[in-house]
Amino acid sequence: MKSFKRQGIGLGLILLMLLKAWVIPLIYLDYEIRKDFIASTLCINRDKPMVICNGKCYLAEKVAEAERQKQQQSEQDYMSSLIYQVMDTMTVYSFPPAPISEEEVSSLSYFYKSAFLGRLVPDRIFHPPLA
Repeated sequence: MKSFKRQGIGLGLILLMLLKAWVIPLIYLDYEIRKDFIASTLCINRDKPMVICNGKCYLAEKVAEAERQKQQQSEQDYMSSLIYQVMDTMTVYSFPPAPISEEEVSSLSYFYKSAFLGRLVPDRIFHPPLA
């Protein structure tokens, strides 16, 4: 039973991908099938007897709209992939510490300078008068 369900889901996803890839050819097929109806009712230039386009203006408009939607979808996909790459929190970066020998540990010296001592040259020149 689960196998049929998975196959159905897989087949549905494949059909959706094919439909997305075949949007423009399907628009052309729709135009060829309904050419008379489009020319008589949906054509932009149907009121102008001088221009005889037989619905090709409607076809060009639908193809341009499909291209625009495809462009917007590709931009959104690109931006979402960039955001996913930047926001990828599943990757853990770890850097192993460099091994330190005992000689290095004993030879380490720390330098501490008090924050109250003057660190700038003017502090050495200008000071309160000595009594």
